[in-house]
Amino acid sequence: MKELTYHRHGDYLIPDLEAPEAPRIGKYGTMRHQYLRNHHRGIFDGMLLNGTLNAHLEEIDRQANEMMERLTTQMAQREGVTEVLKADDQMDWVAAMNNIKNRVEEIVLHELIYA
Repeated sequence: MKELTYHRHGDYLIPDLEAPEAPRIGKYGTMRHQYLRNHHRGIFDGMLLNGTLNAHLEEIDRQANEMMERLTTQMAQREGVTEVLKADDQMDWVAAMNNIKNRVEEIVLHELIYA
């Protein structure tokens, strides 16, 4: 454990403390946090006490974003949603991409967030 150091501010000794680095979690890390906190309190508390919760949430967020990108690309190729369609009919392209993204997000939520 680090030894605490102090600095004098007037008549008071103030400890030199640093706040821990905030976790870098996005949408899916936050969703996983809420899921664990609300539905798996024992796992959540254990990870929080061990100090592994933030690392877990960052990893889930990273995996979810990678899975979203990979599956979106694969499904778009399989269904013929290409740049040619985007140039020819933007509204059809937007509708198809939104449909794909919604389906991919359901897969990611089922496989990673709520698992």
